Amino acid sequence: MATGIKDKVAILGMGCTRFGERWDAGAEELMVEAFEECLADAGIEKSRIGAAWLGTCMEEVNVGKTGMPLATTLRLPMIPVTRVENYCATGTEAFRGACYGVASGAYDICLAMGVEKLKDTGYGGLPNPGSGAGTLNWQWWPNLTAPGSFAQLASAYQAKYRVSGAELKRAMGHVSVKSHANGAINPKAHLRKPVSLEQVLAAPIIAHPLGLFDCCGVSDGAACAIVTTPEIAQQLGKKDLVTVKALQIALSSGEEAGFNSWDGDHFMTTDRCSAAAYKEAGISDPRKELGLMEVHDCFSITELVTMEDLHVSERGRAWHDVLDGRFDRGGDLPCQVDGGLKCFGHPIGASGLRMLYEIYLQLQGRAADRQLAHPRYGLTHNLGGFPFQNICSIAIIGSYK
Repeated sequence: MATGIKDKVAILGMGCTRFGERWDAGAEELMVEAFEECLADAGIEKSRIGAAWLGTCMEEVNVGKTGMPLATTLRLPMIPVTRVENYCATGTEAFRGACYGVASGAYDICLAMGVEKLKDTGYGGLPNPGSGAGTLNWQWWPNLTAPGSFAQLASAYQAKYRVSGAELKRAMGHVSVKSHANGAINPKAHLRKPVSLEQVLAAPIIAHPLGLFDCCGVSDGAACAIVTTPEIAQQLGKKDLVTVKALQIALSSGEEAGFNSWDGDHFMTTDRCSAAAYKEAGISDPRKELGLMEVHDCFSITELVTMEDLHVSERGRAWHDVLDGRFDRGGDLPCQVDGGLKCFGHPIGASGLRMLYEIYLQLQGRAADRQLAHPRYGLTHNLGGFPFQNICSIAIIGSYK
């Protein structure tokens, strides 16, 4: 009988590069930068790693879509390395593989690495024949852009809950202002300048109603984790253990694209995935039990709607909660305290592990100027694809009790 993954895996160490336009480093250098911090944090020799998972979404570090770039870059000692990809959930997918490797008893210690080097390739986030997405662009999603698709999500939400355009725009603006304020105090963030609500509301429209500041940027970066069992972590002298409470993933079945019951205002995958994650973690009231969240704010409307799909806001009320400051640093449930995708950045393959990195630091009281007061559980949420066809991945980690 399946028992879930709760408290079967401990995070031994984590590392994360500075995100941004990293003209100074290739994908290999970024992996080394994240790995060196992670290995030092774990306090082990590289030879103790039994298996590894590499997450990267685009093509820049692939050798026949294998795990070889990780094995050769880090000079791993002839161990199993698996390359994974799941759109924007790629980093969490690498983490999931490493965790399951440990939880199954197959390995004592495993590594998960997520990396993306996008700026040198000219990748701008909008599909075009030269973006490297190839068949995906030409056959599956011709003439489709992410801003256009998520703008429709905003319009559907506005229509369903009868929110005025001005009110919704103001709520989305608050999301962006919050992320910029948080990113400004994060030395590893890509964008570190605060912005005012007036600046956000006056910015050029990208796809109505989404303006420039409603969209996250494209970044270079890497993040990684080393995981083991709680017993081994304790044997190594680790205290204040952070363990995995839940790992869940849900992929669109085609329901949304078929317009059978979905009305375009939310993410069906996140709604179901979060319920499964809370059950696995033993969380009955996420509004009160979660201490902080890192969610997939590819656009400000995505973060807003996700609050309802994560069951921390009532349906149709997330925009009120946003404006009331519930998800600000000083609110009841802080979200994106490191700046989120919006300001920390979004190197696709690294984002999921970057989110876990922030939660991990917060749970151990090591987040410096960003530190919150005694969080017990933290949740990460990735969303890859489009509102009508996507992948949702949710991880919950917390203090070992």
